[in-house]
Amino acid sequence: MIIKNGNVFCDDGRFQIKDLLIADGRITEDYAAASSDGRVYDANRKYVIPGLVDIHSHGAVGHDFCDADSEGLKEILKYEKSCGITSYCPTSMTLSKEMLLEIFKSATEIQPSTELAHIAGINMEGPFIADSKKGAQNGKYISKPDVEMFEDIYKASGNLIKLVTLAPEVDGSDKFIEKLHDKVAISVGHTDANYDQTTAAFKAGANHVTHLCNAMPPFHHRDPGVYGAAADNKNVFVELICDGIHIHPAMVRTIFKLFGADRICLISDSMEATGMPDGDYELGKQHVIKKGHHATLEDGTLAGSATNLFDCMRKAIEFGIPACDAIKSATSTPAKGIGLYPEIGSLEPGARADVLILDDNFNLEKII
Repeated sequence: MIIKNGNVFCDDGRFQIKDLLIADGRITEDYAAASSDGRVYDANRKYVIPGLVDIHSHGAVGHDFCDADSEGLKEILKYEKSCGITSYCPTSMTLSKEMLLEIFKSATEIQPSTELAHIAGINMEGPFIADSKKGAQNGKYISKPDVEMFEDIYKASGNLIKLVTLAPEVDGSDKFIEKLHDKVAISVGHTDANYDQTTAAFKAGANHVTHLCNAMPPFHHRDPGVYGAAADNKNVFVELICDGIHIHPAMVRTIFKLFGADRICLISDSMEATGMPDGDYELGKQHVIKKGHHATLEDGTLAGSATNLFDCMRKAIEFGIPACDAIKSATSTPAKGIGLYPEIGSLEPGARADVLILDDNFNLEKII
């Protein structure tokens, strides 16, 4: 297939008018191979970008990954694909080992399909978190970082786990990071850690932050906490929920100025109410109420988001983030954050041919 005359998003973070060539499901430089099937699509100078990569999402359209239901997971993946999210990390909650084993098993049962977003990996958000910053996580199942427990779950998942959240001030976190940082990306989150504790975790091998600003102490001038430690450690990726509810637009702009698009992973943190009408839903077996774009527990605690990553990317642009930066933070940066770039999140030769065509206002027109 040849996509002609597109304004193509390139690895340098800029757009270039050129043809994009696809053969055997991959981006290629071989015109003969790309033209062999006779398919030509004239992009007419519209934006051509990689399929989006959501590395933190719990569910959508009435289904939750924690339901441990492969058919429900398929519906989530179908919805994500329809919204331009072509690579996806279903994300668990703080639950028991037995529950997590069943949940992760459901992900191993999904067969690749052109109708579905492809599972890039699993995001294990908990149970190794701090009770004081559990947010919408279920405190009943919180446990200390446990290397053996993780190894058992990792093996049962078919080695699909790409991210695991950890509170570095909790006993056992130092051993966990030491033993596992070469196997999985370790993300600091749901934590009361101060600057020094977080810096120590990063120096030991943690390299990620779970939804920066949320479920952690604020950025304070005398104790900069997780935020300050992440800013000082240039190898660290940070997640950002850009739904217009979790973080003020001015703070979104500040975070992009400080961290840059090469370190920011836009995420949806979506839950099962996403794509659904207002009403009652669940997140990690807990009751959630959706009103408009707000999803909260009964006590008013924010419980994930009710939006998808494509809308978060457009929100970032609406908030004044340059389009190239917003796109990078929804494609190549999260792919790098889980070690799968340039397989996904790229339109360079050899990458998966997951391609979106957008109009001049960044509305989604076509998914290839």
